[in-house]
Amino acid sequence: MTPTDKQHVGEVTAPAAIVEETAADQVTVEPELMEVPPDAGVSDYVTAWVRRVRSGQSGVLPVVGGLIVIIIIFQIERSRFLSALNLVNLLQQSAAFIVLGMAEIFVLLLGEIDLSLGYSGAVGAAVMTILAYPPINLGWVPAILAGLATTSAIGFAQGQIISRLRLPPFVVTLAGLLFWEGFLIWLINNQSPSNGGSIRINNTTIYDIVNGNVSVTAGWIVLAVAVVLYAAASLTRDRRRRSGGLVAAPLSLTLAKIAAVAAGGVALVAICGINRAVFAGTTVRGIPWVVPVVIAIVVLWTFVLNRTRFGRYVYAIGGNREAARRAGINVHRVRVLAYTLAGFTAAAAIIILDSRTGGANTDIDGGQTVLYGVAAAVIGGTSLLGGRGKMVHALLGGLVIATIYNGMGLLSLSTDIQYMITALVLLAAVIVDAVSRRGQSAA
Repeated sequence: MTPTDKQHVGEVTAPAAIVEETAADQVTVEPELMEVPPDAGVSDYVTAWVRRVRSGQSGVLPVVGGLIVIIIIFQIERSRFLSALNLVNLLQQSAAFIVLGMAEIFVLLLGEIDLSLGYSGAVGAAVMTILAYPPINLGWVPAILAGLATTSAIGFAQGQIISRLRLPPFVVTLAGLLFWEGFLIWLINNQSPSNGGSIRINNTTIYDIVNGNVSVTAGWIVLAVAVVLYAAASLTRDRRRRSGGLVAAPLSLTLAKIAAVAAGGVALVAICGINRAVFAGTTVRGIPWVVPVVIAIVVLWTFVLNRTRFGRYVYAIGGNREAARRAGINVHRVRVLAYTLAGFTAAAAIIILDSRTGGANTDIDGGQTVLYGVAAAVIGGTSLLGGRGKMVHALLGGLVIATIYNGMGLLSLSTDIQYMITALVLLAAVIVDAVSRRGQSAA
């Protein structure tokens, strides 16, 4: 390498380090902490938060507030909405929306979109179902891994096409939607031509992902361990920031967050611990397995986006792709990996959906399903323009969508009304995002 080459490398990698450090600060620190001094108290923190809300940067506040209002309305109209049976059913309904929303977030953060995830994920789930079905009868672990790997490979291939050929993601993934829809129909009909376009799940463990329950005792144990780990992580993070001379939330606020998480967990385990059996003389208690599965996925991908170089580069590229490229970030590699992880997560979402329905089917509406994933991410607070979003947004958005459909189902509203109401909720979320961006620009 010549001296000139060395100089060129130094000029590229130094800015990349700056971008990574800046992105890390933006992702891992609450926005309020960036506006207060290191020795700020609770009042300073609250004042900074109120200032941001007034400027239009309200975060997840509108989503949480809207979800509470929706729940109150449905409970008034149908008193059984907050029953243990219906709440657990709502959690099961929302799981696929949440996970598919997380899949879309990987590409939405880049300012792009993947319309094929509904059908590509269904292909992966069908591969899993076929491998676990006679005559293959593969175990549930290798079957699930094969399904996840299949859709990851699809995401990798589409990411390569988009990035290397510089094609519009909308067009490429729309072509993928059509292609993988046809491939799914061929795959299931070829494997099981006499079953009317469906293959039932023949593995009890896979079926129990949504339909099975963790025992009540195990639920309390898992909750206690989770709260302790969350408290240790939060307190350790704040201590490290203070020791490094950086801003950290006051101890009282950190403890309040830990208490809120603990209270939410206690409510969840307590509600799921109520007997929700439909028939007299039977007992159905415990948290559905899908709940800790979804929470684990949220925690894992949150860590990836907030604490890894890849995640910081995703935010940097979504914020300003050309600046990220000039700073030395390998934009091509990051985009391909984002589409790969989106495919991986989409397969997990459709596996959850197939577990709930009991099998892989050719009549799955992958186009509508993927739009629900986009809606979950956007309603939760992820921007369609890239650079802003968190995995918890998919969690909130998925709960909103499931709550709306669950409540409208209890009210026996027609399908046309359900679609229109969902569309209005999505439109409201986009309006909030636009107002928030204008507030940031004005600030």
